[in-house]
Amino acid sequence: MLVDVIASAQRTVGDRWQRGEWTVAEEHAATAVSVSATEAVARHVRRAPATRGRVVVACAEREWHALPAMIVGTALRASGWEITLLGASTPPVRLSQYLHDLGPDATAVSCSVLGALPTTRRFIEASTTAGIPVVIGGSAFGPDDRRAAALGATAWAAGAREAVDAVRSLPTVVPAAPPLNGAAAAEQAALELAHHRLVTGLHERWSLAARIVTTDRHPLDSLHSVAADVVNQSLHAVWAALLTDDPRAVADTAAWVADLLAARAVDPTLVAELGSLLTRDLRDYPLAKSLVHHNWPATGPR
Repeated sequence: MLVDVIASAQRTVGDRWQRGEWTVAEEHAATAVSVSATEAVARHVRRAPATRGRVVVACAEREWHALPAMIVGTALRASGWEITLLGASTPPVRLSQYLHDLGPDATAVSCSVLGALPTTRRFIEASTTAGIPVVIGGSAFGPDDRRAAALGATAWAAGAREAVDAVRSLPTVVPAAPPLNGAAAAEQAALELAHHRLVTGLHERWSLAARIVTTDRHPLDSLHSVAADVVNQSLHAVWAALLTDDPRAVADTAAWVADLLAARAVDPTLVAELGSLLTRDLRDYPLAKSLVHHNWPATGPR
C-alpha cells in the first residue's frame, strides 16, 4: 500500500506537473489525498505493539515535502519500530534536542530537494556526534549512495522498503561524521550567504524570468512561478555538487530544466542562456563556476 500505491501515485503526480499537465493546485490536492491515505495506514499499524527500538524520522530543514518521511515512518512502525516523526523542515537544533531527550537507536532523514542538502549534513553531524547512526534518502540524493556517503551518512535508502532494511542493519554506535572538503564547503557556505543577490541578478537578466510570458494553456503566474523555481533549483544544484563532489547534480538539474521548459513550449535556447548567466555570475566562486561550465550544456566560453 505505502510503496506500491501511495508512493507510486505521488511519482505520477510529480510527473504530471513536470509535463505541464497539472497545475500546482491539482498537485497539492492529490498530495492531500496521499497524506490522508498514509495517515489511515499509520493509525492501523499503531495498533500493534512496538517490538524494536526507537527511530527519529525527520525532514531536513528547507524540506517541506513531509509525505516521504511519513511513508518511511509508517513503514518502520509496521516493522515494529517505535517512531517519533518530527515533520517538515525540522531545524537542526530541534533534532539535536530530540536526540538528547529520546536517545533513539537511529535517525532517518528525508530530503527531496537539493537546497536542503546543507541542512541534511547538519542533521548527520548532530546524530553521529551523539553516536547515533543515521540513514538518509530522498530524490535529492540521486540514484545511488554517492551523495549520502560524501555527507557522512551511515546508510542510504532508495525507498521505504530499503529504509526498513537499512535501519535493521545499522550499527549500534557510530563515530562522528568526518569533515567535508574544506574549500568546497567554504564556497558552498559563501554561495548560501549570497543566494538572494544571485537569484535577484538572474531574475533580472535571464530572458524567461525578466519578461512575462502567458498562453491560454499556462496562465501568467504559472510560468512566472516556474521560472523562479528554476533559478533557485539551479543554484541549489551547485550547492549540492560542491558539498557532495557529485557534478551529476548540475547536469541532472540542467536536464530537468530543459524538460520542464519544453513541456511549456518555452524556447529551448533559454536553458543554455541560463547556464551562461550562471557561469558569469559565479566568477568569484571558482569551484562552482567550473562545475557549471563543465556540466551545464552549451554554457559558452569561460
